[in-house]
Amino acid sequence: MTVTEHRPHFDPVELEILWQSLISTVNEQARALQRAAFSPIVREAGDLANAVFDRRGRMVAQAVTGTPGHINSLAIGAASMLEEYPLDSLEPGDILITNDPYKTAGQLLDVTVLVPAWRNGKAIAFFGSTIHHTDVGGYGIGAGGRDVFEEGLWIPICKLMKAGARNEDVWKFILSNVRQPDHMAGDLHAQMASGEVGAQRLATLCDTHGLDDIEALADEIITRSEEATRDSIRALPAGTYSSDAVLDLADGSRIDIVCAITVDADAGEIMVDYEGTSEASPWGINVVKNYTHAYTTFTVRSVLNPDIPNNHGSLTPIKMEAPEGSIVNAVSPQPGTARHVVGMFLPNALLKALAQIKPDQAMAEGSGAVWTMQVNGNHPDGSPFITAMFTYAGGVGARATKPGLDACSYPTGVSAVPIEVVEASAPIRFREKSLREGSGGHGAQRGGRGQTIEFTVDTEKAWQLNAVTSRLSDGPKGVFGGESGATGGFSVNGEPVRTQARISLEGHDVVRLELPGGGGYGAPER
Repeated sequence: MTVTEHRPHFDPVELEILWQSLISTVNEQARALQRAAFSPIVREAGDLANAVFDRRGRMVAQAVTGTPGHINSLAIGAASMLEEYPLDSLEPGDILITNDPYKTAGQLLDVTVLVPAWRNGKAIAFFGSTIHHTDVGGYGIGAGGRDVFEEGLWIPICKLMKAGARNEDVWKFILSNVRQPDHMAGDLHAQMASGEVGAQRLATLCDTHGLDDIEALADEIITRSEEATRDSIRALPAGTYSSDAVLDLADGSRIDIVCAITVDADAGEIMVDYEGTSEASPWGINVVKNYTHAYTTFTVRSVLNPDIPNNHGSLTPIKMEAPEGSIVNAVSPQPGTARHVVGMFLPNALLKALAQIKPDQAMAEGSGAVWTMQVNGNHPDGSPFITAMFTYAGGVGARATKPGLDACSYPTGVSAVPIEVVEASAPIRFREKSLREGSGGHGAQRGGRGQTIEFTVDTEKAWQLNAVTSRLSDGPKGVFGGESGATGGFSVNGEPVRTQARISLEGHDVVRLELPGGGGYGAPER
């Protein structure tokens, strides 16, 4: 049956009510997950994704929280999970799980849980969530793993719950391979509970509006979103627009991101091709195709028409190609725990190409990826401590009519975990957290300022730091005559650190982070 054959006519007022109810449902799912999560990166920073899918595995609506990398990877990952476990193989009480990086969000620490919603004995929808777990064993949140198997526990697509009961063998395998099993179990229960909240709210929506399922509603929402996206593309000048950007890493290596955006105005489609981009790295910064697609579609849609809902329909007209085995299309066993350092940098190259199409909506380069930190060691009694990932952001590039945002985590959606929460999780003590004056690039509009972070660990024992930094040599570039933002700095006791690997430090060593500023827009007035 085609979409048009399956698509009834909805009264516009009723459709708007149904749409807002659906958005409220996934937002409540997300709030339930954040309230119940153990990990501060989920609870405090909002590093999560929540969405509802129809019976065909198409994302219908997403919660208005979380990161583009998670949500748009989840849009593809859920369909892969349902390919492994088709609808007919599921029964009430079944819940699916995986952290397969090549089918979901690109790193083992991101775990996806899929909870079916049942009505009259039939699965009518699925509520999915992806969150960053504190630990899955292995290397931790850093770039030093030499392959995916060294990075942690790989959970294949399987049933976490079977007919409402624990799949005990799966739980044993997972909890036996992590350093903090209570935290892992707590976050998994939070994901399952949030899916159940979504399912309950969807049942109420169906009862209120007399719906047996949401297939017709999904068709209407997805088709309207696709048509609106194609109309936005048809309004663009046809042609191919190319650009590139260079990302430098702490060890001195450089990554070339090359992209060509082709606008097919007749078909209402856009193709983004990454041919010419650097090959995969030996460090764990490689990006799987799902995650590259996620930030590609996010960036293109931001410039096209950001008011169109983000779902299967609005993502369909945006196509993407990337050379297999390159740094933007990693394959097993290439490592990728720190894939965000490249994935979140992609908009810097894409926006340069889009600036040739819509210059008024262009933006100068920003700092790119958030800098991530993870500290682990031992308390005086020998018991271990490990912090959840905590992140910091640099400056955002300036825009045509506005300066860049200061210390903002664009293009991701995570907030910084509050200092008090980080200090409560481990014997970390912060000495400074301030904006870097003058770090934004000059221009007709100034780039956003970076920030300075300084911390130590109050311990007499050695401790380890997983730090993922970037842009230490080349500052974010300005556009249309704007100047570059300041480069970043990463040092311990005043000495620069030049490695992507985990480092061992002594008690009271001082770590200093100076995050880059954003590039300026337009030539500065002298």
